[in-house]
Amino acid sequence: MIFDRETEIFIRDYVKDLNEGTAAIFAGAGLSIPAGFVNWQELMSEIAFDLGLDINVESDLVSLAQFHVNENRTRSKISRKILEEFIEETEETENHRILARLPISSVWTTNYDELIEKAFLAEGKVSDTKHNVKQLLNNKPKRDVVIFKMHGDVSCPAEAIITKEQYEQYHQTHEPFINALTGELTTKTFLFLGFSFTDPNLDYVLSRLNFRYSEDKKQHYCITKRPTLGDNNNPDQATYDYNVRKQELIINDLKRYGIKTLLVDGYEEITNILKEIESRFKKKTIFISGSAEVYNPYEKQESIEFIHKISRALIEGNFRVVNGFGWGVGSSVINGALEAIYSKPLKYSDAQLILRPFPQFKTGDKDLSVLWDEYRHKMISLSGISIFLFGNKNVDGEIVTAGGVIREFEISHAFGNICIPVASTGHAAQEIYEKILPSIDSYYQNSEAAKKYLEKLADEKVSLDEKVQTVIDFISDLTK
Repeated sequence: MIFDRETEIFIRDYVKDLNEGTAAIFAGAGLSIPAGFVNWQELMSEIAFDLGLDINVESDLVSLAQFHVNENRTRSKISRKILEEFIEETEETENHRILARLPISSVWTTNYDELIEKAFLAEGKVSDTKHNVKQLLNNKPKRDVVIFKMHGDVSCPAEAIITKEQYEQYHQTHEPFINALTGELTTKTFLFLGFSFTDPNLDYVLSRLNFRYSEDKKQHYCITKRPTLGDNNNPDQATYDYNVRKQELIINDLKRYGIKTLLVDGYEEITNILKEIESRFKKKTIFISGSAEVYNPYEKQESIEFIHKISRALIEGNFRVVNGFGWGVGSSVINGALEAIYSKPLKYSDAQLILRPFPQFKTGDKDLSVLWDEYRHKMISLSGISIFLFGNKNVDGEIVTAGGVIREFEISHAFGNICIPVASTGHAAQEIYEKILPSIDSYYQNSEAAKKYLEKLADEKVSLDEKVQTVIDFISDLTK
C-alpha cells in the first residue's frame, strides 16, 4: 500500500516506537462512535430539551451539563443517560482490535465505554483500568496494558467528568492523572485517534508542557479526516470552505504542542494506516518452522550450524525470533539467538527470543492435535515472516514429510505472513517452495525479486553460509 510522504514517515517512526516500547494511544469519542455509541451531542440532546434549548444550536456541551445540574440540583439524569448509552453490549471495531494486538503499554481515553478493555481481553491481554485517583495507587499483577480513563467509566456514572464545575476543578480533584499524563507525554509517542482537541483537561496539560519544554517537546501525531463537501457537516460550499479554513487553523495550533496532523479523506484510511503499522511491526518478528530427523543432502553438523547462524544473524539484525522448539531444529535456533544476545547483552535483549514449546498432553476435552493447531495459530500470529527449514520426521522407521511444518505454512499464508522456504533442505521446505512458485504473485509484492531469492535458496550448489546471507538479504528487502 502506498501512502503520502508524511504518513509514510509517521508509520516508520511509530513502528520504531512500538519496537522500543514507547508508543501510546489517546482515544477520543471518534474511536467508539463507529461501534454504535453516541457522540457528545447525541448524549446531551435530551438534557438540552429539558432546559428548553436546541442541541443543534449549542456548542458548549460542558456548560449545558452544568446548566442542567444548576436547574435541578442533581445530576442523576445525566448519570442515567451515561449508563443507558454506554452500558449496552457493542462489538469493538477493527481499529480497536488492531490496537489491542499491538504492544502498547498505555492507553489514555476520555471515553466512558469499555470497548478498549474488551478488545484487549479478546486478545488474551490483562488490562489495568484506572478511572479514579485511588486506582492509581494499586497495580494489577501481570498487566499488559494500563488504560487511563481520565473522565471516568460507565461502571461509575455518578463520578464521570461531564459538568463545567468538574472540568474547572479537575486540576485539583484529579491532579495525579494530570501528572501521569504529563510524564507519558514527555517519554512516549502518542497517536491521537477520534479526538477533537476541544477537551479542556487535555488543553490544560498540553499548554503547560508547551511552556515547560518549549523547543524540546516530544513529537506526537493525530489522524483527522478532511471535511467532505456534501456531507451532513458540509452541506454547501460556504460551510465547507469555512470548516476547511478552521481545520487549517487547528492543525497549525496543534504544532505548538508537538502534535503533527495527518489528513485522510475517509475513516477507512485510518484502518488502513493501523493495518500497515501492525504489518510492519510484525515483520520484525520471524517465525522459524522446521523439524529434522535427517538433514540430507547436508551433514548434520553443518545443518545445525546453518540454523544456528540464521538465528544469530536475525537477532543481530534486531529482529525477534519465534520458535516452537521443533525436533532437530529448535535447539539450534535457541543456541544461535542466545549466543547473539549474551555476546552483547546491552545491545540485544532476551525479549528477542520467543519460545513456544508445544504441549505434550491434552487439556480437558481437547485432543492434542486440536491443541497443537490452536497453539500454532497463536504462535504464528505474533510474526510477519515465516522461514521453513527441512521438515521431516520418523514414522515407524520411515522418514516422511512433517505435516506440522506444512500446516504452519498454511497458517502463515492465511495470516498474510511472508513465507521463505529454504527448499534445498528438502521435504516440507521443498514442497512449500513447489507450492509457491506456480502462484508466486499471490505470495509476494515483488514476485520477480522474491523468485531470485527463493531459487538461490533452492540451489544445492549454493553453500549454506551463502544461504544464511541470502535469507537475511531477502528479509531486509521485505522490511525496507
